[in-house]
Amino acid sequence: MTDTVFELRRYTLKPGTREALIRVFDTHLVETQEAVGMNVVCQFRDPAAPDQFVWFRGFADQEARTRALPAFYGGPVWAEHGPAANETMLAWHDVLMLKPAAPNSGFDTQGLERLPPGTSDLEDGRNHIVAIHHLSPEAADEEAALAAKAIIDAVRSTGGAVIASLISDRSENGFVRLPVREGERVAVTLVRPAVAQAIPALEAVLRAVQIGADRAPDIARLVPTARSLLR
Repeated sequence: MTDTVFELRRYTLKPGTREALIRVFDTHLVETQEAVGMNVVCQFRDPAAPDQFVWFRGFADQEARTRALPAFYGGPVWAEHGPAANETMLAWHDVLMLKPAAPNSGFDTQGLERLPPGTSDLEDGRNHIVAIHHLSPEAADEEAALAAKAIIDAVRSTGGAVIASLISDRSENGFVRLPVREGERVAVTLVRPAVAQAIPALEAVLRAVQIGADRAPDIARLVPTARSLLR
């Protein structure tokens, strides 16, 4: 089943602890989340922000999310390894709940294989770019979808590949223990540049997209960890 609900999670970590979190996450917190009904899609370092860890996970639907989260965070794996993960974090509440901007614009992970536990980071992990464009909080889904399409067109003008195009899902948060950013309306685009040399031009066109909000987009270059499903 194709996922219809996603979370973009951005953690601010204590200085110097990112590699410790990645070791815990990639070793203990990937397959164990998926065993209870989540899809750990991708996890990244932000080279420009050494105290940031960024990742996406998906759920079949809101009902599946409401089942899976308490099953995991109330279960034995998190009880054992959660304290070590939490020890690295200063802030873990920067979470956007999202849905595909258009049919089939979510993550397509079919046929991808994750590298096994214990895999070291490889030199060929490709740069990705995540762009968060801010819309008016009152923007309807139709307006958000049009903004997402404008962003896609801008990306493709540089030869970049759109990995996922998502907009805010303003459904009720079914697991309040993990808060999400409410009252915001965004379009989130994950992009793989055609070549590394195209990144500056891609970032420039992403910044230039006008979608009616008086706020600059948040744009970050990301590098996948060794066990990210998307690389």
